[in-house]
Amino acid sequence: MTKLSIILVSWNTSQLLSACLHSVGEQIATLDAARAATTSVETLVVDNASSDESVAMIRRDFPWVRLLANGQNVGFAAANNQAMAACAGEMIWLLNPDTLLLPGALTTLLEFMEEHPEAGAAGSCLLNADGTLQQACSPAPTLSRELWRLLHLDAIHPYARYPLQAWQNGAAQQVDVVQGASFMIRRLVLDQIGFFDTDYFMYTEEVDLCHRIRAAGWQIYWVPQSRVLHYGGQSTQQAPAAMFLQLYQTKVTYFRKRQGAVAARLYKTILLAVSVARLALVPLTPLQKPDRRTRQMALAGHYLRLVLNLHRM
Repeated sequence: MTKLSIILVSWNTSQLLSACLHSVGEQIATLDAARAATTSVETLVVDNASSDESVAMIRRDFPWVRLLANGQNVGFAAANNQAMAACAGEMIWLLNPDTLLLPGALTTLLEFMEEHPEAGAAGSCLLNADGTLQQACSPAPTLSRELWRLLHLDAIHPYARYPLQAWQNGAAQQVDVVQGASFMIRRLVLDQIGFFDTDYFMYTEEVDLCHRIRAAGWQIYWVPQSRVLHYGGQSTQQAPAAMFLQLYQTKVTYFRKRQGAVAARLYKTILLAVSVARLALVPLTPLQKPDRRTRQMALAGHYLRLVLNLHRM
């Protein structure tokens, strides 16, 4: 019986995907050695019609990977569903292709799930390339938390995020949501609640899935001892304007599905107010340093497109 299925969804990230798969292969070998080769592991990659050499690279360099090559980009949620339907593991580990597993990441997360039967899912501690912490888990979204986040008030008091700095050297923490970059889930849970909701093309799909995991009575944990480098946004940076709109489209969808039409309308009102406030600050942009000025102008363009598209969401 297959103990673990590892799933990656890729789109035009061949170099990062290659490095990630090398780290996966090394950890599978370590896991097998530690368990006297009794743990069966399979690795699946779904390629969403990449235009780079991802498919050829996998076939050439990683014959042990099961490749599902799509003819079109079906989105992150649907591609993961495709692999989850095809895999056989008791545990399923969803990884982003722009991750690199640090020593023990696989064994630590798998053993945590085995030792905690109440855990429906668990996520790793995600690190930036410079070793600093990423926000790999979060409280469940609410209107007040979204407003707090949009106003950057977590710098004053952590309300829309968890105090991960204080947690990083301690025990695993029960959380509401873990980020999909490193997300292990029981097959039993998926059999109970279903796969990702494909109304989310990309973004927020793991937030919705975590909502359903908790609603079904399972617990979700952030496990700081499982450490994974996450370079972040390597696919989405290829179309930043479209992905910015996609992020907020999926958030509106989440509020509509999980908190109702009124909550979705209120969230759109919050987005409109914050976007207009940000655009009102554009005349001050020339006073900033050149690199920051460039970033702020690009962000202002994203918020302008958001304002123009909110009525369609």
